[in-house]
Amino acid sequence: QVQLVESGGGLVQAGGSLRLSCAASGRTISSYAMGWFRQAPGKEREFVAAGSWDGTNTLYTDSVKGRFTISRDNAKNTVALQMNSLKPEDTAVYYCAAAGRNTFLPKRGPSDYNYWGQGTRVTVSS
Repeated sequence: QVQLVESGGGLVQAGGSLRLSCAASGRTISSYAMGWFRQAPGKEREFVAAGSWDGTNTLYTDSVKGRFTISRDNAKNTVALQMNSLKPEDTAVYYCAAAGRNTFLPKRGPSDYNYWGQGTRVTVSS
């Protein structure tokens, strides 16, 4: 089993930045595709970003391209989401997700991920 714990959420003004971190424990995630999803109030959970096992292949939803960057440190078993130029519409609970052993390539669908964190709240004020 893999446990994921997110941190780094908070309140920020529009145009500001936040860096979310996801710490994995239980197993090494070095061969896992990893992703970030978010869920705004009253909306379904949506894909934000995903990265391959080595961080070289990444996927982003269109609304965050050029503003968000997913990265990972396999030596530390962590994944990060750097969020710049934040907008009020980025307000949501952000979830880290791990696809599973030897999944390697980034994935967009929530059903492709087997492990989920509890989420960290991001609020962007206008």
